Amino acid sequence: MSPAAVSPLIELRGVTRVFGSGAAAVRALDGVDLRIDAGEFVAIMGPSGSGKSTAMNILGCLDAPSEGDHFFHGREVGRLPHDQRTLVRRYFLGFVFQGFNLLSRTTALENVELPLIYRGTSASERRRLATRALDQVGLSHREHHTPSELSGGQQQRVAIARAIVTAPEVLLADEPTGNLDTRTSVEIMELMTTLNREQGITIVMVTHETDIAAYARRTIRFVDGRIEHDTLNREHV
Repeated sequence: MSPAAVSPLIELRGVTRVFGSGAAAVRALDGVDLRIDAGEFVAIMGPSGSGKSTAMNILGCLDAPSEGDHFFHGREVGRLPHDQRTLVRRYFLGFVFQGFNLLSRTTALENVELPLIYRGTSASERRRLATRALDQVGLSHREHHTPSELSGGQQQRVAIARAIVTAPEVLLADEPTGNLDTRTSVEIMELMTTLNREQGITIVMVTHETDIAAYARRTIRFVDGRIEHDTLNREHV
């Protein structure tokens, strides 16, 4: 089979997203075509209001197109009912946010176990998988610490462990270094690069920082709801 014949992992075809109606309608995305193959590391950039966050929400099955098609593994998922899109998120996607979104009164281990609870995983298996995920992000020695006892970088590592504990095919990261200093940002990006290269996790990351986008193999820039350019980063060519 030729490379061109291989189906993309994620594909948007003519995707438009409109919020509101009539004179108040806002066209956040305007006929976007996008293909992301398995194993890619993609950075999405653009000014405020460019459509990058809307695109990310659709890619993460948190939102659906007003028009057009959203395919995952060749299946149209954009038109699935809400509960079925929830299942796609639960079993195939992991999420990392700028604000960490950790439960403040629970330990690192318990935070990482949370997605497995929604899956109905047994307590012993949850503990095993969460312990392994924390080890993968270099925090096995902090499993019993609460977020207030961890640095910002450590909290983001816990959040990444929580995102990968279910072995997702795709990791969606929204400004993952936005609340971190430069040194810690480098550590987090090196960790994400390792997850992409060594575990084959497809990563789609929204960022406004060009030095952070440079860690990705490909950068897509949105302007006014459309893709302005889609380029391979020189360091990875």
